[in-house]
Amino acid sequence: MVPFNRQLLAFLGVLVALGGCACSAFSAPADESKIAVIASSRDHDVQTIDPGMLRDIYLKKIFLDPQGHAYIPVNLPPDDTLRREFSRSVIKMSESRLQNYWNRQYFQGVSPPYVLGSQTAVVEFVAETPGAIGYVEPCFLTPDVYTVLLLTLHGTPSTEPMERCPAPAVHKALRGPASRS
Repeated sequence: MVPFNRQLLAFLGVLVALGGCACSAFSAPADESKIAVIASSRDHDVQTIDPGMLRDIYLKKIFLDPQGHAYIPVNLPPDDTLRREFSRSVIKMSESRLQNYWNRQYFQGVSPPYVLGSQTAVVEFVAETPGAIGYVEPCFLTPDVYTVLLLTLHGTPSTEPMERCPAPAVHKALRGPASRS
């Protein structure tokens, strides 16, 4: 009979577990290659927005919807992976070019979109603010917002992990009064 080496077995178990964690942190789950552009569920009159119109809303070239209500685009922080992907895919500008754009716009009286600290904050703000438009990973969606546009990211996948999606219990807490029976 071959002697059983518990230390080797424990080491291999830890190695497999760590390998699984490292892979899951940096591999792209099915939803990670998509961005959900969201509006408040209260804004039922928001039409479908195409990527070109979305770009113009975020560059504040379009201020009002056809009914005359203001669009309020919100961004994630400049160092956020999802924002970089959004800027590259939708705005078609790097963060440095975008910063230069907003520096020029500032002197014309146009300020950049609000910046919120997390995808959870974006969902909460959009849900509570008529006219607000934001973007999040699809796993952050709640019944308080709806998807106006679902974007598929193209290009080289990022090796940086994006913000992890909240656990289901957190999702329930985000839903608020609208989802309570």
